[in-house]
Amino acid sequence: MTAIEPHRVVAVVGTGTMGQGIAQVALAAGHPVRLYDAVPGLAGQAATAIAGRLGRLVEKGRLDAAARDAALARLHPAGALAELSDAALVAEAVVERLAVKQELFAALEDTVADDCLLATNTSSLSVTAVAGALRLPGRLVGLHFFNPAPLLPLVEVVSGAATEPAAAERAYATARAWGKTPVRCADTPGFIVNRVARPFYAEALRVYEEGAADPATIDAVLRECGGFRMGPFELMDLIGQDVNEAVTRSVWESFFQDARFTPSLAQRKLVEAGRLGRKTGQGWFTYGTDATRACPRTEEPQEAPDSVGLHADLGPAAVLREMIEEAGIKVTRDRTPYVSHGFLALPGGTALALTDGTTATSDPSGAYIHFDLALDYRSCTRIALAPGADADPADLRAAVGLFQRLGKKVSVIDEIPGMIVARTVAMLIDFAADAAGRGVASARDIDTAMRLGVNYPGGPGEWCARLGARWAHHFLCSLDGEYPGGRYGSSPALRRRADLEAKQGRS
Repeated sequence: MTAIEPHRVVAVVGTGTMGQGIAQVALAAGHPVRLYDAVPGLAGQAATAIAGRLGRLVEKGRLDAAARDAALARLHPAGALAELSDAALVAEAVVERLAVKQELFAALEDTVADDCLLATNTSSLSVTAVAGALRLPGRLVGLHFFNPAPLLPLVEVVSGAATEPAAAERAYATARAWGKTPVRCADTPGFIVNRVARPFYAEALRVYEEGAADPATIDAVLRECGGFRMGPFELMDLIGQDVNEAVTRSVWESFFQDARFTPSLAQRKLVEAGRLGRKTGQGWFTYGTDATRACPRTEEPQEAPDSVGLHADLGPAAVLREMIEEAGIKVTRDRTPYVSHGFLALPGGTALALTDGTTATSDPSGAYIHFDLALDYRSCTRIALAPGADADPADLRAAVGLFQRLGKKVSVIDEIPGMIVARTVAMLIDFAADAAGRGVASARDIDTAMRLGVNYPGGPGEWCARLGARWAHHFLCSLDGEYPGGRYGSSPALRRRADLEAKQGRS
C-alpha cells in the first residue's frame, strides 16, 4: 500500500500544540493542509503560530525562505467541516474524551469521501471505541505522534479491532513518507510506549515511597548509572504530574486494576496539591529564577582497598574485575569449588555483590553490601550502594572508595529489594516481553518505540538479550517474594524465554 500522494489534502482537526505539530509535519511533506477547530478563530491563530515557527527555522538556516513561502501558501484555516470534504486524510487532535471524538468522526463521515483515511492521535483512549459508532470503522486508525511532532520521529500506527489492514498500511506508509519512524501496534491500553514505560515511573515512585532515596538521588542514579537521558522525577515534572498520573491511572483502569500498573499515592497527593511540575513552578522539584537545584546524595572521598577477593562470577557485572585490576587494585580469585552467586570480598569480610532482587540483610550467608546494575559499567559515572544492617561500616567506606577509584560517584541508599536501576530494567524487560508475547507489537518495534519515544539508552529486548531472560526472571521472582501480590510476577513470555535459555545451557 502506497502513501497518500503529496498533492492530496491533509486536514487536521484540533489546533492545539499537537494539532499544529501534525499540520507542520504534513506541510513539510508537501501536502495542502487545512486546519479546523470547533472554536471560531483558533484555526487562524494556529496558522499564524505555524507561520511563526517556520519563520524561526528560516532565521536559523534550517529552512529556506522559498520553501517557507510555498508551505504557507498550502496552509488554509477552515471555517467549517464542509471545507474538509476533499481531504485524503483527516487527523484529529481534539480533547481526550471518547464522546467528543466519536461525535467528530461521525460528522466527518458525512463530509469526506468513503476512501478518506481517518486518524486519531489519542494517547489514552481505545481506537476500537473511537471507531465503534462509525458507518465505516475499518478506515479509522490511530496515528499517535509524540510531542513536539515536528521534532520527534516516532509515530505509533495503531490498528483497532475493526481497522482494515489496508488502512493501517496506508497510514504506516504515509508516516514513513513524512520522514517519521512508524511502528505497528495493536489497540491496547497505552499502546507501546505508554504501556511499556510505566515501570520507569512506578519503580522510582516506590523506592521514594519506601524512603530508600530522595527524588534527586533516584534521578541521578537512573541517569548516571542506568544511562537514561532523564530521571523519572524530572521527566514527570516536565510532562506534568497531572498528565503523567492520568495516563498511569487510565492504563491501570483499562487493565482492570492489574497490580503491575498501580498508581502512586505520593504522585496523587502532588496532583491534589496543584504541584504539577514545571508548568506550575513546583512538582517534585522547584522551578524558577530563584530555585535551588536539588542535589543527589553523593559520598565524600574514601580510600580504596589495596585488594579484594573475587568469589565466582559477577554475572552482568563481570567487567568490574578487569576495571578493578586496571585501577591498580589486586583481585584474588577464590579457590572454593562453588558459591551460589558471585561477590567481591572486602577487607573486613563483608561481601560486595550485584543486587539480586532481595535485600542485603536477608542473605543468610553473611554480611553484604549490594551495588546496583549499570547497563555499561565502563561508561557510567555513578554507582548506588545499599548496605545490609550487619555490614561493617569500614567495609562500606572501602566499597565507596573502590568505586571512586574506578571514576564513579557513589550514592549510598537505604536498603530496598532490587535497588533502583536493576528493578527498573528488569520490569521494563518483562513489560516489553509481555507486550510482544501478547501480539501488541513486534519485539523490534517495541525496542524502536522505547528508544525513539522516550529516549531510552537501548531497547528492553536488547537488554534482555544482553543480560539474559533468566537473569530478569530470577530477579523478578526474588522481588515477588519480597512483595507478594502479583506486581512482580514475571510474564509467561519472559518465563518461556528463560526456560529456553536454560535448555540451551546459558549460564
